[in-house]
Amino acid sequence: MERTTLDLWVGLFIAAGIGAMLVLALKVGNFSLNGSSTYQVYAYFDNIGGLKTRAPIKSAGVVVGRVGSIALDTNKYKAKVTLNIDKRYQFSKDTTASILTSGLLGEQYIGLDTGADDEMLKAGDTITITQSAVVLEKLIGQFIFNKAGSGNHK
Repeated sequence: MERTTLDLWVGLFIAAGIGAMLVLALKVGNFSLNGSSTYQVYAYFDNIGGLKTRAPIKSAGVVVGRVGSIALDTNKYKAKVTLNIDKRYQFSKDTTASILTSGLLGEQYIGLDTGADDEMLKAGDTITITQSAVVLEKLIGQFIFNKAGSGNHK
């Protein structure tokens, strides 16, 4: 009888470990199990940097959605980003979208800053005011180029 009880406890421990690993994998992959409904809006950026699909969309530090897809618009030659925003959150038509970075070298996300317009974004609308990602390599290159060009010439 003791062997059966021990086997039962070992089985429960292994099942709990597998469950914990599954939850951890879902958290790392930015997946959610809640079936919250979203609406899609679009934004065009000159440079998306390291932005990836499923990256968070934040407003005032709160996650309000996820990036649905990223594609190159061959008519404008800009990155077209599909934003899946939770229907609980409504934003005005003059909302601005910026690609920001968590910390110095952290993951990139989209930050939304709402405006003062009374009309709200609807499914299929486009956010017209955008700010592209700051590419660290470009900033360093510009800094070095400016320092080299501003040297004293005698």
